[in-house]
Amino acid sequence: MTRSLDTAPETGSIPTAGAPAGSAGSAVPSAPRPSAGAPSALRPAASARRWWALAVIALTQLVVVLDGTIVNIALPQAQRDLGLTDAERQWVVTAYALVFGALLLLGGRIADAWGRKRAFMAGMIGFGLASLYGGLAQSAAELVIARGLQGLCAALLAPAALALLTVTFPFGRERNTAFAVYGAVAGSGAAVGLLLGGLLTEVASWRWCLLVNLAFVAVAVIVGAFVLVESRGQRGAGLDAWGAFTAVLGFGALVYGFTLAEEGWTSAGTIGCLVGGAVLLALFVWIESRVAHPLLPLRIVAHRVRAGAYLVQAVVGSVLIGATLYLTLHLQLVLGMAPLHAGLATVVMTVSTLLVVPVFTRLLPAIGPRPLMVAGPVVAAAGMLWLSRITADGDYLAQVLPGLILLGAGLGMVFVPLQNLALIGVAPQDAGAASATVNASMQLGGSIGLSLFALVAASRSAQAATTGASDAEALASGSGAVFLAAAGALLIAAVIALVCIRGAKSELMPEHA
Repeated sequence: MTRSLDTAPETGSIPTAGAPAGSAGSAVPSAPRPSAGAPSALRPAASARRWWALAVIALTQLVVVLDGTIVNIALPQAQRDLGLTDAERQWVVTAYALVFGALLLLGGRIADAWGRKRAFMAGMIGFGLASLYGGLAQSAAELVIARGLQGLCAALLAPAALALLTVTFPFGRERNTAFAVYGAVAGSGAAVGLLLGGLLTEVASWRWCLLVNLAFVAVAVIVGAFVLVESRGQRGAGLDAWGAFTAVLGFGALVYGFTLAEEGWTSAGTIGCLVGGAVLLALFVWIESRVAHPLLPLRIVAHRVRAGAYLVQAVVGSVLIGATLYLTLHLQLVLGMAPLHAGLATVVMTVSTLLVVPVFTRLLPAIGPRPLMVAGPVVAAAGMLWLSRITADGDYLAQVLPGLILLGAGLGMVFVPLQNLALIGVAPQDAGAASATVNASMQLGGSIGLSLFALVAASRSAQAATTGASDAEALASGSGAVFLAAAGALLIAAVIALVCIRGAKSELMPEHA
């Protein structure tokens, strides 16, 4: 290792709106619009080709997000079919989110060095093969391994896709539109996964929740081969093996420690994993501050606005990946809904998100991103508070539906500016690493959130059981506690946005064409 920290200014970065070059208070130095002689990676492609590229990238985001939840509704059927324990059932979800999140930084750096289109295509094909393996799994171990392999391949293709979007739409109104579409897909993907999972489980088998990915992969690979334009980051950069090693083991130990905490916070395994994970992540930060070509350049997360966006993204991930699992379990195991009906019951959240996104996309230039980043989590928290009132003998229309409407609307408000803020002022050579950080925030937030929510649910359910509650009442009590915890997390996200997302609109938004 060398003791050099790359502190070069982010010249050539994606421009921020209206801020004069080098003006005081601007997030980063402004860059001129690409000229006719600019490198092809930064010059906007033909209009039609760019929008086709957006369609492929949005489809990719849909696949990686919905695969975080599509198996949720299928889990009761898969558990009966393969004889999964409750712990193994949780790991079917955790394995994907954990591997995905832990390897995203490495995947982003590989995409920068190897070529983003090449990484996208390789990751997509690998994702399809892992989905095929999972769809044919005959044991709990095979299913968990397949989900981990899906996460590994998603860690390569997801940052490549977002980096391609960043260089395809470098500035202007079209960039706002592209990121709003991308954010809407990211926000609705979890609910789409619940609906599609319910439909496939009901009419076919839980296995088709994995096999359906083959169709998505075929479309993305065929169309992407023609419409995506290759781009690379900084040439000659190493892959920072020690940084990757400590990041993967650190996040893995931390998540596993929270999982073990369900059996007791004072056990040697729990304490060892949590302390070991914290030490490894501290070592990761130390390594990144000293290597010449870090896996995560600290300048990416040192930027206040980007850091705030990443933290908000992590909380959103904990809700979409962690809390929605308990929603599906409540609908099926407590309210007795069939998988398809449970999937349909969650559609209202997607519809609510899709209805608010175009409204706030139009309002964004007038009001700026900060009001949406603060108000969105508050509205979503109100939805979670409503859901926390569920009971075993409750009614869907009264106890669940209003909460889902509020949750979807609040998340939709956040998704309009979130992706853009997370990549504001990022230099082209850092696009892959920054894009990976965006996705890693959601996936790691989801895997940690799932572990913590499982702990909350188990504790509250056990407490309810000691008072003579039925199994359904205990499950409802546990899920209600999860939703209450999720509401608290969303309110913390609103405070983070209030503190971190600061500055004039001209500094927080890409310039308009």
